[in-house]
Formats: sequence, C-alpha cells, structure tokens
Amino acid sequence: MKASDADILIVPGYTNSGPEHWQTRWQSRLQTARRVEQAEWSKPVREDWVARIVEEVNAATRPVVIVAHSLGVPTAIHAIPHFRKKVAGAFLVAPPDVTNPEIRPKHLMTFGPYPRDPLPFPSLTIASRNDPFGSYDHADDISNAWGSLLIDAGESGHINAESGHGPWPEGTMVFAQFLAKLKL
Repeated sequence: MKASDADILIVPGYTNSGPEHWQTRWQSRLQTARRVEQAEWSKPVREDWVARIVEEVNAATRPVVIVAHSLGVPTAIHAIPHFRKKVAGAFLVAPPDVTNPEIRPKHLMTFGPYPRDPLPFPSLTIASRNDPFGSYDHADDISNAWGSLLIDAGESGHINAESGHGPWPEGTMVFAQFLAKLKL
C-alpha cells in the first residue's frame, strides 16, 4: 500500500501535537493525512475522543491507516468496536500506561484500562525504554495482547518534539516499511 491509497488519520495525544512534533510534520507531507481534531485537548474525555475518531474512520473514502501517539493510542484502541469502515493498519507510538496511578494529570486514567483483544488489523507499536508516561514492559505486555509487532526505540523518552523527535527520520522509514506491507 502507498500513502496515497489510504486515509491516514493522525491521532494526537494529550494537548495535541505542536508544530515541531513528528505527527504534524507527517501530516503536512502526506497528502491523504488528516488530524483527528478534538474539542478539548487539555481536558480529554474518553467518550468524546473515541467518538471523534469513530466519526473520522467511518467517514473515510479509502482504507484507513491510524497513526496514534500517546493518549491517541488508547483512544484508537477503545474506538475499534465502533468502526464500520476498513482499517488497514495502525502505527501506535509511545502508548501511555493509563492504569498507572502515578500518571499526571490523573484524569488520563479514565482512558484505561486498554482492551486486550487482538486487533482486527495489522499494527506496529513503538515504545521507548525511558518513556515517563509508560514503561517498556507495559508496552510489551499490551502489544503482545494485541498481536502488534513491538519495536524497541531504546532510550527515546516520549518520542515527541521535547525528546528530540521532531523530524524523526527513523520513524518515517519504519512507517514507510509498515505501509508497504499493508494490503488494500
């Protein structure tokens, strides 16, 4: 599959992805990419966030590829049972541990726990060994439950602009390889 064959849905996390974030950069370079906009980025409500991604997936005109970061990951996972259109795959980056009582702000815990059912489409999860919002062991556990290929990003923080992943060329290459393996 090529990027032009899919509706690429960018699903940011808590407070959105700023102008230097790799998601924003990808969105500007991929002609079929669009962001799932949320009404409230700083006080997320799980039901509202899930409803927005469901709307976007069900409005798609091509197979969907989800590109989720941080709180966008549990949002996408919780939305799966409501999808009526084909999702070709999901690229899941830096999944937070939304059951960890140490997570801040605390209301992010309302996005947990993650469903543990195998995902009905191919997926790839990228996790860091020192992500302050989720341990690598947590990412390993949930990606195993989902049947998702887990890629170890090493000591990469939260894989966002603040951790030095604005351009994120390695992510671009992995995403291109992932897309190439997806079927229409």
